Amino acid sequence: MPVSLLFAAQGPHVSERIKYKNGPAYIYRLYLNDKKGTPYSLNHPHRFLSRRSIDRRKRQHLPLDSTDLPVNPRYIRQIADCGVSVIGQSRWQNTVLVRTKDSTAIDKLRLLPCIKESRLVWLSPDSITPSAFKTPYRSKLEPLHYMEDQPYGRSYTQINTLQGHRLHQIGLKGHNMMIAIIDGGFKNANAIPVFLKASINGYKDFVTPASPSIFAETDHGTKVLSAMATNEPNYYIGTAPGASYWLLRSEDQQTEQEVEEDYWTMAAEFADSVGCDLINSSLGYSTYDHPWMSHKLWQLDGHTTFISHSASLLADKGIILINAAGNSGMGPWKKIDVPADADKILTVGAISADDPRHIAPFSSVGPAQDGRTKPDVVAIGAPAFLINGRGVIMEDMGTSFSAPIVCGLMACLWQAMPEATAYEMIQLIRQCGNNYEHPDNIYGFGVPNFWKAYLESHKAYKIHRPHKPNEANNLPK
Repeated sequence: MPVSLLFAAQGPHVSERIKYKNGPAYIYRLYLNDKKGTPYSLNHPHRFLSRRSIDRRKRQHLPLDSTDLPVNPRYIRQIADCGVSVIGQSRWQNTVLVRTKDSTAIDKLRLLPCIKESRLVWLSPDSITPSAFKTPYRSKLEPLHYMEDQPYGRSYTQINTLQGHRLHQIGLKGHNMMIAIIDGGFKNANAIPVFLKASINGYKDFVTPASPSIFAETDHGTKVLSAMATNEPNYYIGTAPGASYWLLRSEDQQTEQEVEEDYWTMAAEFADSVGCDLINSSLGYSTYDHPWMSHKLWQLDGHTTFISHSASLLADKGIILINAAGNSGMGPWKKIDVPADADKILTVGAISADDPRHIAPFSSVGPAQDGRTKPDVVAIGAPAFLINGRGVIMEDMGTSFSAPIVCGLMACLWQAMPEATAYEMIQLIRQCGNNYEHPDNIYGFGVPNFWKAYLESHKAYKIHRPHKPNEANNLPK
């Protein structure tokens, strides 16, 4: 059974399963031996990283290393000459992703001296459920959601619980911060008026074959975006309305196979290359369509699985990853999914909107297999208010929606102290959780207090406060 955290309802237009027309086909992950002879050099990073990405590392005093170098293009040409389609690559893990309709092609590939090993990560299914379809949307938010006496509207409780509104009061709304959202689709996010006001830098699809439009896929990513980017006073204000966003698709809803860890890694590397400061990921994996691909509990050490190894590199690149813990708390798995087990990230569990002392029963638990506390923190997710792909404010359940609430406020806080490193920011938020003195594997370090984090940061960092607080909204004291 698919276990990715994408569980938003698809609506009445979901089609019945149809025969997969492009099979049989196979996708292999090829592990390369080295990057010898590469035309790229760490002395000239502008050839493969944006100025913003390079500046982010310099600001945090983080050196470039061999993982930053792209895969050797000569090796890619050798692989393509074997009659397969190269559909992706990971510079961090020095791997190449290839697709072929000939199952014997891998035998020829294994003879190449540049290839260390290979792994089958995708098999074409017999049938699929089409995932991309158009859905109508409202041009205006419904008047019934208007709250005359509450500038935050429906989002007030989920921001106030973390004391995030106090950051907004002094003008910290995520300005100059760039957030990548890695998800499965962003239905109508290119058309719903409230999202047209958001600063969207661009979008990209990493799934093969690519969707006809990521804006016709699931609205799960739309809801995640709404929790951060919306700025509709008295209706709904997100946690980082001043930030800019990249919308990245890595989740293939038609199958659930290990290749999605490669797609996710490619998306994360892209986010790094364009200079994103934070990544929100409401995706998680444990069980795949093919049992031999599925993960075991012993693998939840932050480095064994492909996706978690990638995620554990992010802080060393100067990026904060906020990842949902998972929704397996009431099922047989119960534990966090990958990459929620990754090292040096913030894994977010879900608490009740009615009482923050109550963990949501579905929220996945820790610890990581090497003993690290997981989740790291918790936020409202049972339920959270969001805006869906029909342009309607609604409630939905899941750690998928706790994560962006935290992610947006991390962007606001980091705006105030840009000299801080990604890992220092992660540690600061853990220390400002209400369960910090006695962390456990249900609540982690607890509910983070972002105002306390801001005040604590005065001790270590030069604080950058905007000159014109409250310029966008008359926010509550």
